[in-house]
Amino acid sequence: MRFEELYPVLDRNGLSVFSPGILRTLFPKEQDTNMVKSLQRWKGKGYVVQLKKGLYELAYPGDRHIPGLYIANHLYAPSYVSLETAMSAYSLIPEVSQAVTSITTKTTRKFRTRHGLFIYRTLQPALFNGYQIGDEAGYKVLMAEPEKALADYIYFRNFRKKKIDLEGERIDWKSVRKLDRSRIAGYFRIFGMKVEALNAYL
Repeated sequence: MRFEELYPVLDRNGLSVFSPGILRTLFPKEQDTNMVKSLQRWKGKGYVVQLKKGLYELAYPGDRHIPGLYIANHLYAPSYVSLETAMSAYSLIPEVSQAVTSITTKTTRKFRTRHGLFIYRTLQPALFNGYQIGDEAGYKVLMAEPEKALADYIYFRNFRKKKIDLEGERIDWKSVRKLDRSRIAGYFRIFGMKVEALNAYL
């Protein structure tokens, strides 16, 4: 397979990040051995970059500026961006997250790529909800709604405690007060957390 055949098909389908499985779907007549050799050749030429075993990103033509949030969704799926990254994006905490933090139903993992550090925290499938499709520099990204990001954040910050402790949390409560309280309460309930713990702050 020639890269000249691959690139326009991936570009047309908006596939800046792809796996050999996706290539098999797009090019069913291509033999697996040829595909593996082609990927190694393109990697050597800098046309593609390997993010992890079995996952690549297009690096041609030039720097494509693929957002880290988009990479996060594809690096370890299913997942959605949440916790510190989403809280920072919604101005619910003052800090800028140094890693891209996400929720997954799979095992907790960390990955480091040329895009930075990616951290995934595990929730059971029943709690894997409350996310929406957003746009990040033209790329579709799954990110928690602000109310779910808050619930995810407080849940993991109090994960091993017997009750919710918000003392010392650097949360911008002025921004939290602008959120939908009924939605916050709904997400707290699915975690088994009592929204009354927020009363003093709301």
